[in-house]
Amino acid sequence: GWPPVRSYRKTCLQAKKTEAEAAGIYVKISMDGAPYLRKIDLKVYRGYTELLKALEDMFKFKVGDYCEKDLGYNNRSEFVPTYEDRDGDWMLLGDVPWEMFIASCKRLRIMKGSEAKGLGCCPL
Repeated sequence: GWPPVRSYRKTCLQAKKTEAEAAGIYVKISMDGAPYLRKIDLKVYRGYTELLKALEDMFKFKVGDYCEKDLGYNNRSEFVPTYEDRDGDWMLLGDVPWEMFIASCKRLRIMKGSEAKGLGCCPL
């Protein structure tokens, strides 16, 4: 093409593209009653099970066992993990396939079960 692009510029541009592709998907996490927020990279996790384990370790709470086959939680818990999608709707974690979740998640919130009743679950 014109104007000619030198080879070191081509490699520099390709390196920037791969850096952007390798960049993580960072989202903020809040928990009802916790005085602090956290931020995590969703690309680090391979599924809901790993993400829930990390959230439990981070905030020191127990959400119950997540079952991918049933798309739900086996044990009842005081807290329910939810997320806000790109449209601004709050949904339960695990309602959509993992890839769709990663593409649409804007932020996470671990809310009390009493507040999550309108989201389609009754944990308490």
